[in-house]
Amino acid sequence: MQEVTDGDFASEVIGAGQPVLVEFTADWCPPCRQMGPVLRALDEETGERLKVVQLNVDRNPDITNAYKVLSMPTFMVFRDGEPVKSMVGARPKRRLLEELADVV
Repeated sequence: MQEVTDGDFASEVIGAGQPVLVEFTADWCPPCRQMGPVLRALDEETGERLKVVQLNVDRNPDITNAYKVLSMPTFMVFRDGEPVKSMVGARPKRRLLEELADVV
């Protein structure tokens, strides 16, 4: 799974040709660490339909502040350069897939 930064967020997320799920994460966040295997599996399962990336909030304050992310993990789905869905908190893969069904 790809990690994006303040520097490449525009090209990797905003300019992506498919929907992108961004996990706003932090090294110190236990629920974020729990989501790692879930997101890797989701990334493999959805293939070209959904790009899955992570953004470390501590190392990338510009994007974190721009989207007013206060809790981790926060998930945002971007489509055509715009955020279209936001979710907060860890969840199992099945629930995450259900929540993403309307945007993927």
